[in-house]
Amino acid sequence: MIPEPKIEFRNEQPYAGIRAQVTMHEMGKILPPLWGEVYGWLESKGLKPSGAPLWRYRVIDMMAKMEIDVGVPIATAVGGDNRITVDILPGGHYATLVYTGPYEGLMQATGELLDWAEDKRVVWDKWPEGSKGEGWRARIEHYLTDPRKEPNSAKWQTELAFKLAGDQPVG
Repeated sequence: MIPEPKIEFRNEQPYAGIRAQVTMHEMGKILPPLWGEVYGWLESKGLKPSGAPLWRYRVIDMMAKMEIDVGVPIATAVGGDNRITVDILPGGHYATLVYTGPYEGLMQATGELLDWAEDKRVVWDKWPEGSKGEGWRARIEHYLTDPRKEPNSAKWQTELAFKLAGDQPVG
C-alpha cells in the first residue's frame, strides 16, 4: 500500500552525479554502479554526502532512452569534471511520498503518485521533449535505505519527490 502523498517546500540542493541515457531494461544494470564512481569522486575531493543517493529523471521516454542523473547530494556546489557533473535540484513545492518495499514496486508507486496528482489537479514542472518523451525539472527518487545494511527488500525505503509547476494550491 502506498501512503498518501504530501506537498512540501524544498530549498535548492546541489548534487554531484553522472548523467546516463538508458532504456527501461538497462536501468538496473547500468545505473547503480555509477554511484560508486560518484562516491569515489567525492572522496577524492574531500567532500561528504549531505543526503541519500538519488536518481534524477530528466527525460522520460518509456519506449526509448531516458536521461537520468545518478547523484549524491552535497552541501555546496563545486566544479565537476569531464565525467562528474555538479548540478542543483531546484527549490520549490514537491509532491512526495515514501515507498517501502523492493525496487520492483517503484513503478507502481510512481503510477499511484501520478494518479493522485491527476485527481488533485496537480500540475508538474515538466514539458514535452518532442519525440524524446517528457522533460522534467525535478523528478527524483531518493534511496533512503542502503541494501548492504538492510538485506530485507521489504524494508527498503525510497522517497519519490516530483516538483510542481509554480505555486499551486492542492485540494
